[in-house]
Amino acid sequence: MTGKIGIAIIGLGPASLPHSKSLLDLADRSQVRWAVSRSQARAEAFAGQFPFPVTTDLDAVLADPAVDAAIVLTPPSSHLDASARCFEAGKHVLVEKPLELTSARGARLVAAARKAGKVFGVVLQHRFRPASLRLKAALDDGELGSIEAAFLRVPWWRPQSYYDEPGRGTLARDGGGVLLTQAIHSLDLFRSLVGVSKVVAAQARITALHRMETEDYVSALLETGSGAPATLVATTAAYPGHPERIEIIGSKGFAALVGGRLELSFLDGRSEIVEAEGSTGSGANIMDFPHDAHRAVIADFLDAIRQGRDPVVTGEEALASQLLVDDILAAAGWKAGEGAAP
Repeated sequence: MTGKIGIAIIGLGPASLPHSKSLLDLADRSQVRWAVSRSQARAEAFAGQFPFPVTTDLDAVLADPAVDAAIVLTPPSSHLDASARCFEAGKHVLVEKPLELTSARGARLVAAARKAGKVFGVVLQHRFRPASLRLKAALDDGELGSIEAAFLRVPWWRPQSYYDEPGRGTLARDGGGVLLTQAIHSLDLFRSLVGVSKVVAAQARITALHRMETEDYVSALLETGSGAPATLVATTAAYPGHPERIEIIGSKGFAALVGGRLELSFLDGRSEIVEAEGSTGSGANIMDFPHDAHRAVIADFLDAIRQGRDPVVTGEEALASQLLVDDILAAAGWKAGEGAAP
């Protein structure tokens, strides 16, 4: 493909902000042809922020031959249907996390993408942070040696007002709680770094800090791909919200990835720091983070279209992370709405 890639943004909620900022940065490689919302008021509000054409007519957008690809930012419950319509119209698709409400629907989405033969990517942007890329390289190159143990903590905060918004924290809208909606980014990154071969045990509950249907606290004992022990704790009840943390004990050193900041400490005395690029959205302001990683996700998606390859985060990769969420909650005996699991 030559020339700029035509983009349609589908869904103009809060998630559209980092994507739209990124597309402005990538204007030399792409052009936003349309920004679509079912709500006329939301479309007009978006038009006041960004210089993109807006519409409420998705059919017209999908019929537009100038649109090569769509970025689907609608609620998870609509990802399968919206993406399938895009594939049928011959468009490539980049979809926000999670894939869908359930892994079964996510699997159908992945199959639809492969059948269509279109580039299909998922927005799991933590993999694209500079510190994440450096840590992956250190692991892949053997700088840290063998993985002996690993830890993942996501001590985030969401006020009750967040869950009071219609559908928040429900299976019908979000598909899950802290694991699928907030911690999925860190869990996906963790899985891509160390692998997870087994869920040994888990706990899940709704703390006294929230009234909601889905879980706001999960802990688990895991095994990495190499069989090393690993632990996970994820919550949205840790006021006022703290950066997520991945720690890896290697036979040659130790890695601490805190938010977007990485510190490597090697047994031979060397050390290295990759500084963070900004906040992580761990507190009450869910959009309090820079859009650099989103820009990298979209840039990779555009490159994949031009080069005829898969993006870094394929549908299969995102599905593997969502299946891990299922396995952890199953190990916890979790049933949404019951408070603490038995």
